[in-house]
Amino acid sequence: MKRAWQKVGVGNEAPQTSQKSKKQKTCSYGSLFGESDLHTSVDWGNLPHHVILRIFQFLPLIDRARASSVCRRWNEIFHIPDLWRRFEFELNQPATSYLKSTHPDLIQQIIKRHADHLQYVSFKVDSSTESAEAACDILSQLVNCSIKTLGLISTAKPSFMNVSKAHFASALTVVFVNSKSLSSIKIDDTPLDDPSLKVLVANNSDTLKLLKMSSCPHVSPAGILCVADQCHGLKELALNYYILSDELLLALSSEKHVDLEHLRIDVVSENPGQVEFHTIKKQSWDALVKHSPKVNIVMYFFLYEEEFDAFFREETPVTHLYFGRAVSKAMLGRIGLNCPRLIELVVCANGLQPLDEELIRIAERCKHLTAMGLGECEVTCRGFVEFVKMCGGRLTQLSIMEEVLIPDNDYSLDRLHLEVSKHLGRMWFPDMMPTW
Repeated sequence: MKRAWQKVGVGNEAPQTSQKSKKQKTCSYGSLFGESDLHTSVDWGNLPHHVILRIFQFLPLIDRARASSVCRRWNEIFHIPDLWRRFEFELNQPATSYLKSTHPDLIQQIIKRHADHLQYVSFKVDSSTESAEAACDILSQLVNCSIKTLGLISTAKPSFMNVSKAHFASALTVVFVNSKSLSSIKIDDTPLDDPSLKVLVANNSDTLKLLKMSSCPHVSPAGILCVADQCHGLKELALNYYILSDELLLALSSEKHVDLEHLRIDVVSENPGQVEFHTIKKQSWDALVKHSPKVNIVMYFFLYEEEFDAFFREETPVTHLYFGRAVSKAMLGRIGLNCPRLIELVVCANGLQPLDEELIRIAERCKHLTAMGLGECEVTCRGFVEFVKMCGGRLTQLSIMEEVLIPDNDYSLDRLHLEVSKHLGRMWFPDMMPTW
């Protein structure tokens, strides 16, 4: 994802002096105020209200708190509601994490003074049960909130999974019941269950648009259908593959259910050989696409090579595929045959077998492919040029590590980038491994 950064000039002029203040603080704010003169100097204490607010929004929390003690006016701005609509609670135990935790006194101040201002809230916790329980305690106190976005993020397992289901459900219920305007929820690796989803739906059915709940083992297909039945504005749904079934897809494809724009499916295995994955029938996939013809079906795979047997043996309308572990040549070959709607493919690793034939087949069959990424794989330069030639300028994103490409008699790496650039219609270079 590309990010545009706007540079703001900072003047280096010496401070102006006056009889009132010999050491008056100055700042060259220039374009920040929309003025053409980049060398205008002002008193920090007299900066316009909206500028101080903007500065505070970019400051880390601890620096923002320190800045609030500069003067009475800055302290007043520190407490205005606009500054507390978005907040991330960081809860970590010093013995188990190098991350700094949000200070308890500040948490209490936020709950006391700004709970009803919070709209975009996330909780980032480490692997300890204590941190997860602290997050639940904070959630339980948000009785006057009007939260629109809620995220529970575990930086490492087990975290929330070690909290008792009753404690977790009770804390979530407070937010679900009191917010009544939740539109986006991301709750991964938690003891979320079907009754909690019913509470969510009962209070936020008109506003919920995104629900992401991967690795929530207490959620069943019935819980998913409860959401789909009543949250008619739902556009994005993310869940684990173990919940997915032919019956669920067919139910989501009925007229009374939502018209999804994005369906994300996480296919995860942590114990090789101990999980046998089921197969979804082509008819079930077809029904979903017929009901929601523009739906993006995104699948993240974190499997071992021997666990891929159940996938892509029939035509599958997946649009985005990400492989976080090694994937076999045979699997990539099936993707080329059975994934005609594919838009993006990212392969983290494959091994030491050139993937020329597989890429060419994907270029032939996947007419909508616009993005490709290859990591620890091998492709001959000639095969890669053939792939790019077949895809042409529709490849808007092409991220290939230089180590992936094998020079041959037709192309050296130097000539390769010119040939690929010609077919893409723009300058292109392979990605370089960073050196540090």
